[in-house]
Amino acid sequence: MSTDRLDPAAQLKPLPGYASTGRLERVLRTGRFAVTSELNPPDSADPGEVFERALVLSEVCDAINAVDASGANVHMSSMGICSLLSRAGYASVLQVACRDRNRIAIQGDILGAAAMGVTNILCLTGDGVQCGDQPGARPVFDLDSISLLETVRTMRDESRFLSGRKLTVPPRMFIGAAANPFVPPMDFRARHLGKKVKAGADFIQTQYVY
Repeated sequence: MSTDRLDPAAQLKPLPGYASTGRLERVLRTGRFAVTSELNPPDSADPGEVFERALVLSEVCDAINAVDASGANVHMSSMGICSLLSRAGYASVLQVACRDRNRIAIQGDILGAAAMGVTNILCLTGDGVQCGDQPGARPVFDLDSISLLETVRTMRDESRFLSGRKLTVPPRMFIGAAANPFVPPMDFRARHLGKKVKAGADFIQTQYVY
């Protein structure tokens, strides 16, 4: 096993110029190749199932992604999983899909996640409800991935909500976006990725292995 593997329970101090106190940001800013994995969420309210799955990933991953109703299927929430992982000392990535929440709920969730110690967020548009096991659900899509990135950046860097109302304590979030480099048209993918970076993405995640 690599000797420079980060201890999932180690407490890190914030560094000057860093957006967050999280380990994922530190790994990426030191130039190391970061490995993350999605935690398959349980169909259960038992936190023990989350910790069992996290133990499998913790020694080989720099951060663990908590998926947000991936494929439009119901599971334990990303917020719930991240809360459990953060309390146990794991580096978690909060996935937020725009499919199920409007901008009011999303901004509240961002503050709640930051208050629980979550330092990483992955901004996603989300799969359509027709892909999942409850196709009769009503989709929201008040925001998309790009406007969600702008929302988190505004809250973090400008200490305000989208309405303009000031935040007393902004969320210290390392902001991420997703990219799929294997889907044509390739030129569109590159332009779309550029828009995400301009909107506020600090890091990009690709799903290289399924």
